[in-house]
Amino acid sequence: MADIERLLGSAELVESARNNIREFLSCDTLPKWARDSAIELLEKGEYTELNDRFFRTSEFGTGGIRGRTIGKVVAKAELGNSSSAVPEHASVGSVFVNDFNIIRATMALFRYCKKYLNTAGLTGEPSLVIAHDVRFFSKHFCELCASTWLKLGGHGMIFAGPRSTPQLSFSVRYLQATTGIVLTASHNPWHDNGFKAYFSDGAQMVEPHASGVIGEYNSVALPETIPFLDKDLSNVAILGKDVDDAYLNAAEDSILDRSLLKEFSPRVIFTPLHGVGAISVAPLMERLAIEHGIVESQNDCDPRFSTVKSPNPESRDALKLAVERAESLGCDIALATDPDGDRAAIAVRNGGGNFEYFSGNVAWSLLLEYRLSKLRELGILNSANGSKIAVVKTFVTTPLIDKIAAAFGVKCINTLTGFKWIGEKMADYEQKLAAELGGLPANYGAISAAKRRELLLKHSTFFTFGCEESYGCLSSDAVRDKDGASAVLMLCELAAHARKQGLNLCELRDGMFRKYGYFGESVLNIYYDGADGAEKIANILRSYRNSRPGEIGGTPAVKFTDFRVDKLFDADGKKIPEQDFFFIELENGCKYAVRASGTEPKIKFYMFCERETSGDLDSDKMRVEVLLGELKSHLEQDANGRAEFYT
Repeated sequence: MADIERLLGSAELVESARNNIREFLSCDTLPKWARDSAIELLEKGEYTELNDRFFRTSEFGTGGIRGRTIGKVVAKAELGNSSSAVPEHASVGSVFVNDFNIIRATMALFRYCKKYLNTAGLTGEPSLVIAHDVRFFSKHFCELCASTWLKLGGHGMIFAGPRSTPQLSFSVRYLQATTGIVLTASHNPWHDNGFKAYFSDGAQMVEPHASGVIGEYNSVALPETIPFLDKDLSNVAILGKDVDDAYLNAAEDSILDRSLLKEFSPRVIFTPLHGVGAISVAPLMERLAIEHGIVESQNDCDPRFSTVKSPNPESRDALKLAVERAESLGCDIALATDPDGDRAAIAVRNGGGNFEYFSGNVAWSLLLEYRLSKLRELGILNSANGSKIAVVKTFVTTPLIDKIAAAFGVKCINTLTGFKWIGEKMADYEQKLAAELGGLPANYGAISAAKRRELLLKHSTFFTFGCEESYGCLSSDAVRDKDGASAVLMLCELAAHARKQGLNLCELRDGMFRKYGYFGESVLNIYYDGADGAEKIANILRSYRNSRPGEIGGTPAVKFTDFRVDKLFDADGKKIPEQDFFFIELENGCKYAVRASGTEPKIKFYMFCERETSGDLDSDKMRVEVLLGELKSHLEQDANGRAEFYT
């Protein structure tokens, strides 16, 4: 250790990284490749890399862990026997997503679930369903989770191959499992991966379960994970086609009017962006005879996502090949789902033959208005039951959703950012139903969607639609996370609805704006990587609380809401959890929200501006876009100043 101490003495190592490396190397049972990797990076003086890997210990957030799994600099010991540029081993690092932290998270989840079952007086061992996406190490991490769970005494189930995040959510409920895990980093860069945990209701964990698992995670020491590094899959259950079919059936239930798709099917080009959409979306479009083509060059499971700069459907580049193919074939819309299949994006041919990209805010507003209209036409929504029907959205999703819900007389619930909070509202409504009935009907999750709706409308609240601006939506309580497959089907139905009226979706959108006013939104993402970046993000958040902005670009701030300090309640009267999240309203009618991303090293600013209909939609749009552009520029300048200089 004397030589190691000498290497650790470099002034280029931050103190926290030095301590975490020392603790890592002090583990006597550490595999040779892992020890050699850290020492190799020390000997080569890769201090920036080491700081980024060890500047803090991994934290289990309320959803799990996510981050780099392949370092910027890969040690030869990590590369191992690999014949390609992809290492044999996930990179070491106390903050990285690697074997040690995956095992640590699995152990924490098992310990919490075991205690939960005992406290609830339930017999048997915790059962776990695991899914994984197409990323590097996803399958390996999935098997590692399953092996660890069984060694701890639980029952583990995995799929035969990659499956979507919403299918995992559905399957936890369908199989009545204690908990679920999906190994994915969603739309993050190719070098990332993650571990996301779900509870028995099929939703991502919220309180009190989240704090319980976090507490267990923080108590697992590195040496405890070492015995679980060798995988044993001999008793792991492999899920069959029946589970796949059950999920596809639930997604298909999102369609309200099948006759529209049969008579007015849009012509669609779809891309799964190298992800699991090829498994979940394409079969559904075939079932419903939707006229579609696939972007073949993006239909393979490529963990490098080599045909796009980013597999994020929020990026226009992600839809580039789909739009080009749609243009060449004369199709109406181009659709994409992200690598883990939970989000969907759309581009639409306008009257001039060119394609326009819809934001999540625009797509979900159009979809909501259509679906509420259809529910009213079907007699499901009426003047007497609107207060028993809920639309649920995040605070950072367009207020146009609130306005549409109000126009139809249904309540709109705003939640914190993250679909887990939308899932929590569904659980609230289900719990109220159970209280009213003295318990849920036997095998409640397996009864028809129509019967569940009938019960909720009579005894609780019927969840009809949930959405967030970042291209996530859901219309069924059978799934408790955003679902790209059902979103694609609903968008196809929406396009068929427009076709029936002789309109394209751009014309339908403009009609919506003329009816409700023009709503414009924009998002500013500022990335701050590594140890230094984490401090900059903390500086910005700290400064907003302790040094509130009095003005932005010369425009006075007239209202400031601090979700950590202020006591806030949703439309159901439920207290909103405290969070480092800020909402600022300006004198000119614009407003914006500030929060740190929970999945990427960035600070996010969500901007909103609306204008009442003047009769000249183009003029309304231009004025709003100018205001948003100015606000974006001022916020970026202000954020960089706060990041560098606030202490």
